[in-house]
Amino acid sequence: MILYQLRCAKEHEFEAWFKDGQTCERQLARKTVECPSCGSRKVSKALMAPRISGSEKKQQSANLPAKPAVDENRHPMSVMATTMRQHLQEIRSQVEANCDYVGDKFAEEARKIHYGETESRGIYGEATDQEHQELEEEGVEVARIPWLPRSDA
Repeated sequence: MILYQLRCAKEHEFEAWFKDGQTCERQLARKTVECPSCGSRKVSKALMAPRISGSEKKQQSANLPAKPAVDENRHPMSVMATTMRQHLQEIRSQVEANCDYVGDKFAEEARKIHYGETESRGIYGEATDQEHQELEEEGVEVARIPWLPRSDA
């Protein structure tokens, strides 16, 4: 996996993980990478500085997403909601850019990967509450992510 600093046509910068450099180039060329701030698909690589390992704490903080810009004069709950929405949009973009969508076959595909019946890869899709619980009971690593719509409308 490789982390790239990206910039959209509106000058928003964000980070995205890719399997390798070719995957990044291919997804940028196909315009499948979307800016988490504005939804623009006109995205290119931004200037990046190499990350040099330091202490574990410094390395962990370097991997955290940058704090979104928010108006500090707004109500704290409104600021927190905006921040959470921005982080969830970034998570959605990362998942869509780096994982395979398997739709309602999620539980079936997750089991196949877990039991080594198919190649190991990141997937996302839909699962019922019962399917999710059964996967967890089987020891299959799954996570639920609130899937926000792309816009506020």
